[in-house]
Amino acid sequence: MPVKQQKPFSKKTVLSVKLFFRKYPAVPYILKWTFISLFIGACIGSASAGFLISLDWATDFRESHVWLIALLPAGGFLVGLLYHYFGREAEAGNNLLIDAIHAPKKPPVPFRMAPLIYIGTIVTHFFGGSAGREGTALQMAGAIADRFSKPFRLAAPDRSILLISAIAGGFGSVFGTPIAGAVFGLEFFMTGRIRYNAIFPAFITAIVADLITKRWQAAHTHYHIDLIPDISLLHILYAIIAGALFGLCAAAFSKVMHRMGAVFRSTIAYPPLRPFVGGVIVALAVWAIGTTKYIGLGIPTIVSAFDQPLPAYDFALKMIFTIVTLAAGFKGGEVTPLFFIGATLGNALGYFIPLPVGLLAGMGFVAVFAGATNTPVACSIMAIELFGVECGVYVSIACVVAYLLSGHNSIYGKQMVGEPKHRRFSNYEGKRVNELREK
Repeated sequence: MPVKQQKPFSKKTVLSVKLFFRKYPAVPYILKWTFISLFIGACIGSASAGFLISLDWATDFRESHVWLIALLPAGGFLVGLLYHYFGREAEAGNNLLIDAIHAPKKPPVPFRMAPLIYIGTIVTHFFGGSAGREGTALQMAGAIADRFSKPFRLAAPDRSILLISAIAGGFGSVFGTPIAGAVFGLEFFMTGRIRYNAIFPAFITAIVADLITKRWQAAHTHYHIDLIPDISLLHILYAIIAGALFGLCAAAFSKVMHRMGAVFRSTIAYPPLRPFVGGVIVALAVWAIGTTKYIGLGIPTIVSAFDQPLPAYDFALKMIFTIVTLAAGFKGGEVTPLFFIGATLGNALGYFIPLPVGLLAGMGFVAVFAGATNTPVACSIMAIELFGVECGVYVSIACVVAYLLSGHNSIYGKQMVGEPKHRRFSNYEGKRVNELREK
């Protein structure tokens, strides 16, 4: 008996499906980006987990063998050589990702950015530089995700969405804050505007990447604010004052970072010698002050800032160590050092602003970061994810005020002004931060 062949879909069925998709275009969009986000989220989460575990090992080993700090200049020279001979096209780091988001028809982000930034960051921390981890996570995520632009046959606008989603996944997974990571990806490349056409893939990628990182048992630091006072007009005034000081601190960090980088470039012609000289300065400074408190991530000090008084100068010393390290050409990120600077500055403000020291430390933790990156919404959400919703009003006020008072400055020179912070600066719209700095 002959086997009855199954008929293919009828023309009527195919037509019905096409009509359905035309009527509900969000459905194919959601299906497409769910698949892509699950895939790149898993890749980015795994990469972040491997990076975090390696970074913990490098930090623990250095703290157990403090003599390694004497080799920081040699480590800097090695990082300089790697980038000078193998990574010139990846040297721009996060700014290269911002450029690719704004101009997605440009050549792909070089994949070698991922191993180079990973090696450079581990070397920086292993020998005692003062740097963070966000820059590494973002660059690894962007380089990995952009490899799939062609296999997924993404047009230029979709490639831009892919990179935004990758940034969201990298940030959310490395700090354990997926919602803040998603908003950061939508917010960080353009001041004053959010890209809503990437909102779904950014959230899915960030959540998946965070879940995968946790499945690999990569540890995240936990923070706690003991006391949050009732909301009152006086307390809001204190939050505004604190936010203003955090914003001025953020602006100072961004300006001095860029100027110090220019000094290194203008005075030392051979690029690998810049981190060598920077390493000499940092190593001698550690020896002179007799503590490793201001190198590496500085997590123990950040945690201490929430519950005990610290020297009022801690934030200034961490700022100096970080600026010298990164301006000289070492690799890593600025965000965790900004957490340190903000938390310890908040702790110092406790001497004259009558708010609980833990709350001030938490406000500074995110507000200095908000001012230095122009991401007040992401930073407010980050505080709620890290510290709890009870602090929401205070940290949001501090982040917004810091954002406004930091001016049109940023640690990301290629960040574009989407909407100026005041109508007096309407001519800034559409320009990059580094263009404004050059005026």
